[in-house]
Amino acid sequence: MAEPEALGFEHMGLDPRLLQAVTDLGWSRPTLIQEKAIPLALEGKDLLARARTGSGKTAAYAIPMLQLLLHRKATGPAVEQAVRGLVLVPTKELARQAQSMIQQLAAYCARDIRVANVSAAEDSASQRAVLMEKPDVVVGTPSRILNHLQQDSLKLRDSLELLVVDEADLLFSFGFEEELKSLLCHLPRIYQAFLMSATFNEDVQALKELVLHNPVTLKLQESQLPGPEQLQQFQVVCETEEDKFLLLYALLKLSLIRGKSLLFVNTLERSYRLRLFLEQFSIPTCVLNGELPLRSRCHIISQFNQGFYDCVIATDAEVLGAPVKGKRQGKGPKGDRASDPEAGVARGIDFHHVCAVLNFDLPPTPEAYIHRAGRTARANNPGIVLTFVLPTEQSHLGKIEELLGGESTAPVLLPYQFRMEEIEGFRYRCRDAMRSVTKQSIREARLKEIKEELLHSEKLKTYFEDNPRDLQLLRHDLPLHPAVVKPHLGHVPDYLVPSALRGLVHPRKKRKKPSSSKKAKVCSLGPWRQLQGSSFTSFHCHQGAHALPLRGRSEAPRTGSRLLPARSKSWGPGLSFSSPQTTLSAKEDLLFCPHFPPCPQAAGRGRWGGCPLW
Repeated sequence: MAEPEALGFEHMGLDPRLLQAVTDLGWSRPTLIQEKAIPLALEGKDLLARARTGSGKTAAYAIPMLQLLLHRKATGPAVEQAVRGLVLVPTKELARQAQSMIQQLAAYCARDIRVANVSAAEDSASQRAVLMEKPDVVVGTPSRILNHLQQDSLKLRDSLELLVVDEADLLFSFGFEEELKSLLCHLPRIYQAFLMSATFNEDVQALKELVLHNPVTLKLQESQLPGPEQLQQFQVVCETEEDKFLLLYALLKLSLIRGKSLLFVNTLERSYRLRLFLEQFSIPTCVLNGELPLRSRCHIISQFNQGFYDCVIATDAEVLGAPVKGKRQGKGPKGDRASDPEAGVARGIDFHHVCAVLNFDLPPTPEAYIHRAGRTARANNPGIVLTFVLPTEQSHLGKIEELLGGESTAPVLLPYQFRMEEIEGFRYRCRDAMRSVTKQSIREARLKEIKEELLHSEKLKTYFEDNPRDLQLLRHDLPLHPAVVKPHLGHVPDYLVPSALRGLVHPRKKRKKPSSSKKAKVCSLGPWRQLQGSSFTSFHCHQGAHALPLRGRSEAPRTGSRLLPARSKSWGPGLSFSSPQTTLSAKEDLLFCPHFPPCPQAAGRGRWGGCPLW
C-alpha cells in the first residue's frame, strides 16, 4: 500500500504572507514535527510534542500561533490590542532565538503582529515601555515573565489565548518550578497550550498536568539523532588525561578536523584550561559560558555562525548537571560560581553549519549527549561527533550507547581509528603547555575576560549601536596570555608530522608580517583615484608617508608606510621628507589608492591613504 503523500505548507491553509516568509527562509517542505503539529494546532488542540533537537520545533509552534493571531484579527470582532501569545523558554539565548524566528516568519505581517523579548533582566525599564504598547506575542524566561506580572507591567488574565513552553524538559532542572506555578495563577482558565520537548521525563509529565487540557501527544517515530548516513558518531579511548590533550592538539593543529567545531567540557575551569592550553600552540578559540554578559554570549554565537571563529569551547554544567528542583541554582561545583542560571549552551541554541562536536569531557547524562550531538548534522547537513573516554568512564559510556541504540544490537559509537604512537613526538610539547596552565593563570584569564566583556557590553553598547561595523571587529578569540607562552610551540616542524600524514595535512601556521626590507609591490586592485595636489596645503603623518606625489602621471605609487629612507631627499618641486616625521607639500597632481583608509593622524584638508599591498 502506497504511503500517503506528505502534507506541504501550501496545503495547510496558511496566510499568504506566512507562505511567502516560509519561501524566503528556503523551506520547500515541512519537517516531520511541523507536518504533524501544525494542522492539529490550527484545529485548536493542546499539544505535547517530542522531536529531536534540530527538527524544526520552533517553527512548529510559531507558524500556527501566527496563523491563529492573523485569522482572529482578520475575521474576529474589533477588540482592544492585547498580549495574546506567550512563549516560555529556559534561557535568554533561546528567548532571542525564538523571537528572531517568529519575527522572520512574521516579516510580511509585521504591522499586524508585534513580538517582544523580555528575558534580559538589565533592560527592565525599556521592557516596561515595550509592554505598555501591548505586543501580540511576548517571549521570555519564567522568572522575567513572573516579575513583569507581579509589577503589573504585563497583564494576561483577560487576553492570553496561546501558551507555548519550549524545551519543556529543561524548565524544572533550571529551578523554574516555583516560578512556573506562580505564573500560571496569572493566566486565564481557558487557553490553548503547546509543550515542545526533545525528551519525555518526569518533569515533562508534571508540566503536562499543570499546563495542558486533554492534549494530543506526538511521539514521532524517529531516532533522537540523525542516522549514520548523516551523523557519524565515534569514541576514542584515552589512557590518561594527558592523552586527551595530546589527541586534541594533534586533531586541531594538523587540521585533521576541517570546518567549524564545538568543544564541550563539564566545568568552566576546564573550558579556560583548554583555551589557555590551545593558546600555547597559536590555536585561537573562544569560551562561551554563563559568566559572560548576555550581549557577549549572543555576539559570540552570531560571529561563530558568520564564520569569524572556527572553534568554540562550550560548557553545559549549569544546564545539564544534577537537577536542583524547587529552587534556583546558585553556586555549582568548584570553579563554576557566579554563572548565570538562565544561560545555556547545549540546549536549543542554533549553531550554524557545525561540522564536528568534540566531547572533550564525557557528558554527565545520556540526555546531555543527545543535546550536545544535536548541535551538528542539523537539517540535512552532515556532521561528526567524537567523544573522548577514559578507561574509568567506560560504564557510563555504556549507558549512553544503550539509550542511543535502543533495541538495535549494532554499536552506535564506532571506535575512532587513530594510532597514538604516531603523535608521540608531540607529547613533550603538550606537557610543556599543560605545565604552563596553572590554577592561578586560569583564574586570571577568567577575570580578565569578564572585565573586558563587561566593558564591551555596557560602556560601548551605545557606541556599537551607532557603529555596527566596528562591532564586527570586536573579536572574542584574542589571546588572554596569563600563562607563559612559548612562541616556538606555535610552529610544527615537518619532522614531527607523522609520516603517513606528510603532504596531506597543513599545520596551522601563523601569518607572517611582510618585511619592510622587501621590494615594494604595486597595487593591482585599481582603479586609481586622481586628486589635485592644490587641494592640500601642508600636512604630516606620524606613522610615515602613505602616498607621495609622482614625477610622472603614468607611474603608480611605489612608496608605502615606513618605506621611506631616513635621509632627506627631494622628489619633485615642493616635496621633501625625513624620518620619523614626514611633512608633505606639493603643487602637482597626486594619485591615491582607494582601498586603504586614511591615516587618523594626518592633518590638513582632504582624505588620503596608501595601499596595503605595497
